[in-house]
Amino acid sequence: MLVPRAGAVTSEANKVNYFVTGGTGFIGSRLVSKLLERGGTVWFLTRTDDARRLAPHYARWGENASRAHALVGDLSADGLGISTSAQRELQGKIDQVFHLAAIYDLSAGAEEQRETNVEGTRNAIRFAESISAGRFNHVSSIAAAGLYDGVFREDMFEEAGKLDNPYFETKHASEAIVRTECNIPWRVYRPGIVVGDSRTGEMDKIDGPYHFFKAIQKARSVLPQWMPTIGVEGGRINIVPVDFVVDALDHIAHVDGLDSKCFHLTDPQPRRIGEVLNIFADAAHAPEMALRVNARMFGFVPPYVWKGVAAFRPVQRLTSSVLETLSIPPQMLSFINYPTRFDCRETLAALEGSGIAVPDLEEYAFRLWDYFERELDPALHVDRSLTGRVGDRVVVITGASSGIGKAAALKIGEAGARLVLVARTPEKLEETAAEIAELGGKASIYPCDLSDLDSCDETMQKIIADHGHVDVLINNAGRSIRRGIENSFDRFHDFERTMQLNYFGALRTTLRALPVMIARRSGQVINVSSIGVLSNAPRFSAYVASKAALDAFTRCAASEFSHQGIHFTTINMPLVRTPMIAPTKLYDNVPTISPEEAADLIVDAIVNRPKRIATRLGIFAEIAHLLAPRVTELGMNEAFRLFPDSSKASGKKEKLEPSPEQIALAQFTRGIHW
Repeated sequence: MLVPRAGAVTSEANKVNYFVTGGTGFIGSRLVSKLLERGGTVWFLTRTDDARRLAPHYARWGENASRAHALVGDLSADGLGISTSAQRELQGKIDQVFHLAAIYDLSAGAEEQRETNVEGTRNAIRFAESISAGRFNHVSSIAAAGLYDGVFREDMFEEAGKLDNPYFETKHASEAIVRTECNIPWRVYRPGIVVGDSRTGEMDKIDGPYHFFKAIQKARSVLPQWMPTIGVEGGRINIVPVDFVVDALDHIAHVDGLDSKCFHLTDPQPRRIGEVLNIFADAAHAPEMALRVNARMFGFVPPYVWKGVAAFRPVQRLTSSVLETLSIPPQMLSFINYPTRFDCRETLAALEGSGIAVPDLEEYAFRLWDYFERELDPALHVDRSLTGRVGDRVVVITGASSGIGKAAALKIGEAGARLVLVARTPEKLEETAAEIAELGGKASIYPCDLSDLDSCDETMQKIIADHGHVDVLINNAGRSIRRGIENSFDRFHDFERTMQLNYFGALRTTLRALPVMIARRSGQVINVSSIGVLSNAPRFSAYVASKAALDAFTRCAASEFSHQGIHFTTINMPLVRTPMIAPTKLYDNVPTISPEEAADLIVDAIVNRPKRIATRLGIFAEIAHLLAPRVTELGMNEAFRLFPDSSKASGKKEKLEPSPEQIALAQFTRGIHW
């Protein structure tokens, strides 16, 4: 509830009429609501009087909406594009003009910003003068100060510095027009970085600190909340909620004796950016930055050195990739060490006794975060369904006649892909294709012996000739051999067979698919590898070696093709109950995942395109081998001795019933091949 100062114009004393540009904007719509509460009438500029687009604003204004009148016009036109009859109707009736319409976007083009922010302000002033308005209230921004190094007071203007960014320059230039060209009483307001409502969290777009929210989300997804991290300290960033800005703007505009002044609608106690990020990390239940490094400590490095490093192409690509991954616009980097602090003593004096003050960010950050995740998060609006990824796209699956390949084919076919099934046995492929047809999908079959490189070439050439290209290639076909090395001295062909299918076959199909992917600058290769590559499971040396070769190729290829829109994903698949493991009777009594669960991992790879998919146990095994290789080796050796070769591999009769020790270890290491 506003408590007017002495001399303030209140609705009880006088019904004030207003004209507002930007009245349907995030700040403007809320300001119109406040003005209507004063009992007067508001005319607002709008590009369209479409009832559907204006309905949300009229709903906000409630019972006062009957006193809000839309005027169709254009900020870039003379007279704001408002009809002559409407201008005559407003002649002498408008007590206050509020000019809020502008482009608030650091990444917008310079010409677009100049037309709207600068020329639009000039047109708004001329319109206000032509209808003999009583006062012109110009809502500027702290950006008008540029990147001034030090404390910027409300009576400062010409001192602004580093206005290189078009947004900074046009906000400064538009304020200059008010100061030099406006012939009616005027006031200027410079809000800080405006965030959502402190009471509801409502916000209309991702801006300011919101650009760092995806980075906080990603940190939360990979690290526990209790884990301390290292971050940046940064400069002081001035954040204010929209409800404070509207309340302060409405109040100050109705206090007498403040014309020709500027007011900083800012936080008198701004926080450093590192502290702000920690507050939002706490609201998101994400890890906080326990150690924050102040980048100014590197000030001894000459600027030309930083510029030289920044101009280095690999650095530019790495920086762009990191920023893109974290959804942070490059322009935000200029705010990391934001050098300007804003004195707001004129604003504090004008608000004295009103009860209006900037709320503490810690008290409402959780509301901003909650609203972001429920309404603003870009991930909410991205089609991450399997249909969205593969609908009417060519997806090739090898080993599609049974097991993991068949289960994945059924899911992908049902999602609407132009499915291409590859395997050795035509009859089984036809069965899979028939099941896909029953689900409403369609699939083409291409019999191929993937261990025969000539057959691989012929099949891939035919697929490309028939379908034009390959959008997704899933190298799933594989052969596993469980036999200790001691029983393999005379079986070198085991290593050749696994390498021929698991590595060379997958490599051949990939090399034939890549040229068309390169030409289209689009595509994905998914290689189904094994958890054994991470755990280095004994008795699987032939199988693991072939999959490790495929993993290594995948990593190399990803580095070569990342700039061409081609994605590579490795799936370190845990033990799956498929025909491939059937000969090992021991596996009848150990926990495995089903082909359908394995297919879900392939679906995840298609939808989210990660670099790698692996179980937590697989990742733990890899880290254990890295950090404690000797201890891990001894543990794996005990497992090797606990699980014997099969009777076929060793020539000895296999014990079909597992021992309690075998069951316990298999349960504890679910998914690892033993």
